[in-house]
Amino acid sequence: METLSTTCVIAGGGPAGMMLGYLLARAGVDVTVLEKHKDFLRDFRGDTVHPSTLQIMHEVGLLEKFLKLPYTKIHTGNLQFDDRNFVIGDFGLLPTLCKFIALMPQWDFLDFLAGEARQFPNFHLLMETEAKDLLAQGERIAGVIATGPRGHMQIRAGLTVAADGRNSTLRDKSGLKLVDLGAPFDVLWLRLPVEKTDPVDLVGRVKGGQLFVMIFRTDYWQCAYLIPKGGFDAIKAEGLSKFRARLKSIAGFAAGRVDAAVSDFDQVKLLTVTVNRLTQWSRPGLLCIGDAAHAMSPIGGVGINLAVQDAVATANILGPVLQRGVPKSADLKKVQARREFPTRVIQAFQVGAQNLMLAPTLKATATPKPPLFVKALNAWPWLRQFPARLIGMGVRPEHVRLGKR
Repeated sequence: METLSTTCVIAGGGPAGMMLGYLLARAGVDVTVLEKHKDFLRDFRGDTVHPSTLQIMHEVGLLEKFLKLPYTKIHTGNLQFDDRNFVIGDFGLLPTLCKFIALMPQWDFLDFLAGEARQFPNFHLLMETEAKDLLAQGERIAGVIATGPRGHMQIRAGLTVAADGRNSTLRDKSGLKLVDLGAPFDVLWLRLPVEKTDPVDLVGRVKGGQLFVMIFRTDYWQCAYLIPKGGFDAIKAEGLSKFRARLKSIAGFAAGRVDAAVSDFDQVKLLTVTVNRLTQWSRPGLLCIGDAAHAMSPIGGVGINLAVQDAVATANILGPVLQRGVPKSADLKKVQARREFPTRVIQAFQVGAQNLMLAPTLKATATPKPPLFVKALNAWPWLRQFPARLIGMGVRPEHVRLGKR
């Protein structure tokens, strides 16, 4: 079995893993990132780059270059009850350099970070390489066992980071305890065509017992249709024509495009929603971050934001330690101490929204009345900064403190 050595091995080339890999490599730490796919090209992933992430790109000197990639801007969040529109968030009120959410395919974001990280000789990205198990040395995790194009390999490291998503293999192998907070709904992703006269901001629609979110993607709408937990099989059993009728009843201005866009259920992708978090994010030699530490609900699209914030905090706290040697358990616990409170606040907000608004709406037969807070946000524009801050900046935004070497 081939054996490699590195200072830090990161399982997962998503937003958390790639941002952490870039920041550590920039600081002179030898780092190896493992990505199990041959590329980053996968559809219906989180594609929102938040103002807080754009601020981080500015802090490392990459923002101008990054914004040369194709993207669209979201300035406001809108919610429609039947045909009545409410503006509930305004990112133009944020105290950030970029006062918008950038909608960019996640593969472009990850390709960009990978390209910038490759400029550092101490950065190593192994594609088509999957971390399968933890490599233990006594009670301490000393790296991973992985499979790649050349077969099985051991990668020994002073720090192993599990950033391999909500179905994390390394987290499962670690024995760390996961608490499920519950989610009463799943999401069906699909595409609808764009026409020149369409609006370009985020639109959420509530009608009858249905909820539908439309995200403008320049040449198509990325649409999320919310369904009760485990309800996709029942929808398929009812048949495609009935599903199309549901979509047309809630798609608003795009209703006439449904039949041509959804020709079979293969064009509909199921996201099984999970909200959970680890009670302990680390054990000696191992740290979990991003979805591996806390799977988020799609409410607010904040999963990428939290993952990137975790990566920045990890780099700030552990980067100086890795420059000198191997982090201790107390060092790893500092990351959880820094990031657990923001995670708990956001998840509490998401669970509250699920239980108080989404679940009752999905059970309803008529369109519910707009909640009082929705009416208030629409009536007083200055209030719209608060949901925009929660979504666009998060709780306790991180800033890059780890310098470049």
